[in-house]
Amino acid sequence: MEYIFLSIPVIFGVISVYLANRAVQRGCKRKKAVYMQIASFCTVFIACFLCPMIASAAGDTEAATEAAAGAMGMGYLAAAIATGLSCIGGGIAVAYAAPAAIGATSEDSKNFGKSLIFVALGEGVALYGMLVSILILSKLG
Repeated sequence: MEYIFLSIPVIFGVISVYLANRAVQRGCKRKKAVYMQIASFCTVFIACFLCPMIASAAGDTEAATEAAAGAMGMGYLAAAIATGLSCIGGGIAVAYAAPAAIGATSEDSKNFGKSLIFVALGEGVALYGMLVSILILSKLG
């Protein structure tokens, strides 16, 4: 039964990605689709925050007290927030850096190495968020 509660945010996230992709294909502006994704992330965050059983369903909470179960659930939620927000920031950074890098490379092919560094810096933000969430999860387990 606990796994059903755990799958609700995942299903909601997959549906929101599908709807945003479909909206962009139909001609909706990408900025509006990004805002829709951020709104769905906030909705899942609020649902997990208000229902601790959703956030703590992944852990073995039968032997733990309710306070420890809530803390474990909030730890999972913190790891998810660290990864999610850093990936959103990295995606925005790459969305602006990659077209500029392609334009600079098309003007002068010597600029390829310099422009690739700026694209990689945007990806580094997402990697740092993943590293923070791994550290949080290692403290929980």
